[in-house]
Amino acid sequence: MIKTIILIGGPMKGTRFRPMSLELPKPLFPVAGYPIIYHHIEACSKVPHMKEVILIGFYQPNDALNKFISSVQQEFKIQVRYLQEYTALGTAGGLYHFRDQILAGNPDSFFVMNSDVCGDFPLKEMLSFTVQKGGGSHCTILGTEATRQQSLNYGCIVENKTTHEVLHYVEKPETYISTIINCGVYLFSPDIFCTLEKIFKKNQEDNYNFQTGSGCYSGYDPSLQLNEKIRLEQDIFVPMAGSGKLYVYHTDRFWSQIKTTGAAIYANRHYLALYQDWHRERLARNGELKPQIIGDVYIHPTADVHPTAVLGPNVSVGKHAVIGEGVRVRESIVLEGAVLQVNF
Repeated sequence: MIKTIILIGGPMKGTRFRPMSLELPKPLFPVAGYPIIYHHIEACSKVPHMKEVILIGFYQPNDALNKFISSVQQEFKIQVRYLQEYTALGTAGGLYHFRDQILAGNPDSFFVMNSDVCGDFPLKEMLSFTVQKGGGSHCTILGTEATRQQSLNYGCIVENKTTHEVLHYVEKPETYISTIINCGVYLFSPDIFCTLEKIFKKNQEDNYNFQTGSGCYSGYDPSLQLNEKIRLEQDIFVPMAGSGKLYVYHTDRFWSQIKTTGAAIYANRHYLALYQDWHRERLARNGELKPQIIGDVYIHPTADVHPTAVLGPNVSVGKHAVIGEGVRVRESIVLEGAVLQVNF
């Protein structure tokens, strides 16, 4: 049995995505016609024996999130739940906090995916790679190649070229380390929680020692909030590197982060191109009394597009356009790589 955890963060994150994320949680922002994390769940649904998808974050439950969960459960016939953190717990703190929920049913392994990445996720291939490594692997990181300059903005991986074991890991290094970068997609075996428990206890001991050694406290004050934050990258991957329990699986497929609205346009282009192979029915087609379509175009079912409109390519952006929910295009207009997501 396999599970997937999608880390969706919370309202204090994604400031670079504003104003788009002011009224709608960033993970639900539409890319290629569907919420960002819809593409994650669709990829998960194709993995054999995928039992459940768990969303972890600190957004307040709301109608949009509840409606989305209900919709994807019905479409993909897979259980989807949202577990709310009481505060931001870091990229691994939520995993440890909800460990009983994740381990319920005794999964053989579980994926962890950041919600702000997009791509042609090779989840089945990652699973096969990890199974071949045997039970000694706690984690497989999805990695891809970047330029030397780009790599400084990501977690960088130094590997054994033969075994693909991670020998060294540095999160956002100040100088060049490697062009192999962390894609924010991981596959863990359940025994990773032994490592998480050690980190959690160490954090609590450090917190206790800080209090008792500061001269302000005679002992541990239970009224103070415990430090439950755990970072996958710095707290887990850095010490695991070189232990024989951390590996990297390479992908040369489309992958990108979605940190800004500009990055969402880039993601639109690639997802629409993938629709040519995955879901040709999602792409608009030319026909009588229909707008002229050039390239890969998605039109939301609720959009109203005048038949004189031309939806087409932009040489610098790519042959793609997305007409979002409720958009009205009443007059003759040429959209060059446009992404229209609001009424006008």
